[in-house]
Amino acid sequence: MKQVLKLILFLIFLPTVFWAQHTIKGTFTPAKDYNVVLLYKVTPTVSEYITNAEIDAEGYFEIKLDSTATKGMYRLVYAIPQEDYNFDVIYNGTEDIELSFNSETGVKFLSSMENLLLASYTNSMYMITHSIGKFFNEQSTDTLALKKIFETQKNTQKNYEEAAKNLIVLKFIKANKPFIPKSFVDVKTYVNSLKAHYFDYVDFTNKTLQSSNFLEEKMVNYVFGMTIDSDDEIVNYKHNIDVVCKAMESAPKEVKRILLVSLWQQMADLNFERVANYISEKYLMDLAVVLNDQELLNVLIKYKDVSIGKIAPDFSFKVDEGGKKTSKKLSDLKGFEKYVIVFWSTTCSHCLDEIPQLQNFIKSKAGTKVIAVALEEEPNNWKTIIENYPDFIHVYGLGKWENPIGNDYNVTATPTYFILDKDKKIIAKPADLEVLKVFFED
Repeated sequence: MKQVLKLILFLIFLPTVFWAQHTIKGTFTPAKDYNVVLLYKVTPTVSEYITNAEIDAEGYFEIKLDSTATKGMYRLVYAIPQEDYNFDVIYNGTEDIELSFNSETGVKFLSSMENLLLASYTNSMYMITHSIGKFFNEQSTDTLALKKIFETQKNTQKNYEEAAKNLIVLKFIKANKPFIPKSFVDVKTYVNSLKAHYFDYVDFTNKTLQSSNFLEEKMVNYVFGMTIDSDDEIVNYKHNIDVVCKAMESAPKEVKRILLVSLWQQMADLNFERVANYISEKYLMDLAVVLNDQELLNVLIKYKDVSIGKIAPDFSFKVDEGGKKTSKKLSDLKGFEKYVIVFWSTTCSHCLDEIPQLQNFIKSKAGTKVIAVALEEEPNNWKTIIENYPDFIHVYGLGKWENPIGNDYNVTATPTYFILDKDKKIIAKPADLEVLKVFFED
């Protein structure tokens, strides 16, 4: 009897499970550029892997979501590095989602009220903002026309908020509400007001916003897009970072860490060392200490220690003096105006191409000494190759990427160059040999 009852209950609830299934499907173009798409459920601090789907020869994919898929923010990843090649998807647990993605134009949603509404809102507000910009650029004196544009902006915001009532997307629409003047304003007043009220409706404590790219995009747009009355780009960035950090004061420390690490990394990638170190010293290091994040703290310290203007980290090596091997330190070297430290490897094709060129170039630069640190797994090949470069100081870096010298210099690729002055202060970090040549020639 119990088995019969279980079977009846199963048959009753089977349709519920079946009909609860929804899909995320669509196409990627050009299809040849994509192989697989990964789906993550995103929370404020963690991205949980859910599943993946193959992208076929026509660019089509389909992901089935069962009844265990809860509503919230999801992220589709379509290439590596994952942090660069992804986009957010809102899933409310009640609808299918269809989309198309193009490498040139990005994602376009074809079905799903949540995602279509956000896309429509973003496009509508963009068109209005474009009209405002056009009005000011043309230096129009038609005050009534500008007031009408502002009125349209106000009504558009209101209408979309009403349309999104009880939907997840409402949080994004409200958070993106712009400053809207009540009457005519000149361009300077308008721009200053936009800056002053940029974060008025952005709730850094909202978990839905924390689980999306929204907060990061707002932060980045403000830091790089807003300017103050200063010609100094670095001053602008520092001021804007302070404004952002003030706006996110109420956010959980873990969320602040994620946002600021992202901004720090962007500044580091763009070689804005002074700005990256400003973020680190004023905000991130304290967060790392409070969160007991020793790994982050070490990364920040290493980056700072090899920034331009810092004394290069010291290290020991053996040199041949009168047929005898003598231990020396970088700090012991004297008699040269400049030093070039190059981290290379005998298994690196770029290195094998650039090292001979470096040797030929440096021959004409009197007063410059090259210290070549080879990051290697074993020394046999290295011992043979270095015979071709007798003017270099050669350092064998055992352990390759785990070598202490390479780690102290934060080396993640070969070849990597550092230029030091006579006092061993870092004065340049050329991206490649051509940039190094330009530095010396200038």
